[in-house]
Amino acid sequence: MTAYASTSSGSVGNGAARSAGFQPLGPPNVAPAERIASGIAGAALAGYAITKKRDAGGAALAIAGGLLLFRGISGQCMGYKVLRTGTVDEASDAVIPHGQGIRVEKAFTIDKPADELFAFWRNFENLPRFMAHLERVRVIDDTHSHWVAKAPFGKTVEWDAEIVNEEPGRMIAWKSVGDPDVPNAGSVWFKPVPGDRGTEVRINLEYNPPAGVIGATVAKLFGEEPGQQINDDLRHFKNLMESGEVPTVIGQPQANKLGYTTA
Repeated sequence: MTAYASTSSGSVGNGAARSAGFQPLGPPNVAPAERIASGIAGAALAGYAITKKRDAGGAALAIAGGLLLFRGISGQCMGYKVLRTGTVDEASDAVIPHGQGIRVEKAFTIDKPADELFAFWRNFENLPRFMAHLERVRVIDDTHSHWVAKAPFGKTVEWDAEIVNEEPGRMIAWKSVGDPDVPNAGSVWFKPVPGDRGTEVRINLEYNPPAGVIGATVAKLFGEEPGQQINDDLRHFKNLMESGEVPTVIGQPQANKLGYTTA
């Protein structure tokens, strides 16, 4: 079943759906069980918001419920589409095989404009300044880069990455390519907070550790589970962008100003 999304152009295309101003979203990327759960949760959330919370918070809940309903009915998840992944077996272009990936999502609010944060992050060679698990990133061209990261037990892992989607000032999405030590895909979103209160920076990461779920469990025991890594990284990013400093990490230089480090 192909899902359709409304467009504002009103252009005429092939078939009744297109002539009515709809364009296909492509095959579903959400598994049937997940679609059912999304639909039930969306209906419950929207119903609660409409009947119990008739205020700004209720409006936000209603929107969230509507998005979950869309997810359930259409089988489409925009987050999965950005990362070129999904939970259905037919997601042939997914970086992580179905059922094998581990997903992490973290967010921090930073008191800086979205454009400034985006520009700093967009140069991937800046990332090791606040990501303790990264040893180095080398930018190859405008969309390709090579990453070297620390792994448990003093090892390192490497991969090449490609930017697969980008909205200047708003979002960057990438995925590993070739034969990576750790297949991964991720996106970072920069969303201005209402009231001129900074920017919400949200990371979505999907990865497949060298030893699968067992490897992630072992890493967690040694304090190197990616969920807590990303949380720490965002906190360091916040410190770096707001104060020009990031807490010293053992074995790495300390950044004291944007663009400069001291041993």
